[in-house]
Amino acid sequence: MKIICIGRNYVDHIEELGNERPESPVIFMKPDTALLKDNEPFYHPDHSEDVHHEVEVLVKIKKEGKSIDPAFASNYYDEIGLGIDFTARDTQSRLKTKGLPWELAKAFNGSAPISKFIDKKGFDLKNLNFRLEKNGEAVQQGNTSLMLWPIDEIIAFVSRYFTLKTGDIIFSGTPKGVSRVSIGDQLKGYIEDQLMFDFEVK
Repeated sequence: MKIICIGRNYVDHIEELGNERPESPVIFMKPDTALLKDNEPFYHPDHSEDVHHEVEVLVKIKKEGKSIDPAFASNYYDEIGLGIDFTARDTQSRLKTKGLPWELAKAFNGSAPISKFIDKKGFDLKNLNFRLEKNGEAVQQGNTSLMLWPIDEIIAFVSRYFTLKTGDIIFSGTPKGVSRVSIGDQLKGYIEDQLMFDFEVK
């Protein structure tokens, strides 16, 4: 399975990091060793002093497809979830200044905690609220209506380059509010008012 991530998909997040607005989706990937499931704790890596949380809506692909038309993209997933794209911001900044890939900052062990997946029925994926709470305080709040590229367009774009297979997970981008996590932090993620994950940073 693949973990496919979309960068710079919310204007307010682009602005908070001082990045340029992209002309097409920014794609990067994580290995399966990045996954954390079942509210397992996130162990803060010793190779970074500035790991940031980036909460994102997830889609799980249910069947193989390539060169998918956006009009049919919704046929390729039934379930959504919530996850965090943990980012070693200090490492990423060093890599970006040298024009190097981001994997060391984005793809390290445990950098992709994911929630359970739930049926997309009953949710408006073009107007979906989600949030992240750190130690009981809301630190990131997003709505999918603010995406530069909605989920179905992301699926269509990605499938032009990579064949999507059953079980692949797409991270759809993060809103503003990213910030550092510290050992002892408790992170809770919600889609609308449904608790999706609840785990500790150790």
